[in-house]
Amino acid sequence: MQLFAFGINHNTAPLDVREQVTFPENTMEHALRDLIGRNPIKEAAIVSTCNRTEVYCCTDKPEEAVVWLADFHHLPTRDLDPYLYKLPREQAVKHAFRVASGLDSMVLGEPQILGQLKSAVKSAEHAGTLGLLLHKLFQRTFYVAKEVRTSTEIGANSVSMAAAAARLAERIFGEINEQRVLFIGAGEMIELCASHFAARSPKKITVANRTTERAEALASRFNAQAITLSDLPEQLALHDIVVTCTASPLPILGKGMVERAIKIRKHRPIFIVDLAVPRDVESEVAELDDVFLYYVDDLAEIVKEGLDSRQNAVAQAETIIDSNVVDFMRWFATREVVPTIRALRDQGERYRRHELARAKRLLEKGEDPDKVIEALSNSLTNKFLHMPSSVLNHATTDEREELVGLINRLYQLHRPQ
Repeated sequence: MQLFAFGINHNTAPLDVREQVTFPENTMEHALRDLIGRNPIKEAAIVSTCNRTEVYCCTDKPEEAVVWLADFHHLPTRDLDPYLYKLPREQAVKHAFRVASGLDSMVLGEPQILGQLKSAVKSAEHAGTLGLLLHKLFQRTFYVAKEVRTSTEIGANSVSMAAAAARLAERIFGEINEQRVLFIGAGEMIELCASHFAARSPKKITVANRTTERAEALASRFNAQAITLSDLPEQLALHDIVVTCTASPLPILGKGMVERAIKIRKHRPIFIVDLAVPRDVESEVAELDDVFLYYVDDLAEIVKEGLDSRQNAVAQAETIIDSNVVDFMRWFATREVVPTIRALRDQGERYRRHELARAKRLLEKGEDPDKVIEALSNSLTNKFLHMPSSVLNHATTDEREELVGLINRLYQLHRPQ
């Protein structure tokens, strides 16, 4: 079994591909058990965010894991394969370290990915798919991320997706203290966005969510109104700025709903930021006049602001990561020889038990104890040395020199001069 990671992210796949292979939180444990149950895979964890879907697993047949990802989402493997990265062994380790440290994010140095990785690990633990190898990998991953963030300035001057959404709104409306803002969803991303917009004192804030309890809890923090998703057709036209990020598998804002809202607004512009993957807003909405629609990938240029000042931190972070990859692979190498060591010890134990039983039988018959002990030691010595001696005697000329060197090293022998 080998460590293997594969997936797609914002660098390898466009949004319309990424949204086809997401794993909603309520399906994650089922997916993990399905992966373990149907394939030659011993361990698995899945990371699914707006910017990436990645599978970390322990398997001797990596391609079958890739086929599973396509099958689970009812996609032909050939349609997904061009966008996938496939990372064996130390490449998978380095990738995990870089992701957790924020080096592989759209927002360089952003901290949210670490929490998302920890959630992925919890899901794998609950599903019973996190074994020794992945447990060790992710514990080291979290350690590396902490070291990178405390030893470098990787997060300095970072512009988050939430901050980028607020900045973009200001570019369109100027000051937004006269605008009405609608947030759809009540998760972590919406909470971050609400903080950035609330700091700019908009005229009104509304939070819409599937459950009123979550909406009211978030709304109370920002002196906002709470509504449900069923209220959106009537409420949408009353807002100038809409920020949406839910876990809905289907769009929440369709072209028809937005078109009706624009008519009611008498064509006053409406600004929409959709940070969800899969998308909450139908792509056809972008065709409407007086609508400024931005998806998560559209914010890429804004979040790159301040990147130059963090390039030195990137180099420092990569050095920390490379050092830890070497350490982890050294540990991993020791795990690979464990079965051989166990088999060697088992064989030695069989020899010991066999000769011990034989010696006891001889003692019970009244044999001389000194002779029995001598025979026991001779027999054990012969059994332990028979196989290496036989292999050495039957080795070819090319093999013999290498075997002699290995035996000298194994038994700490010194060849006679």
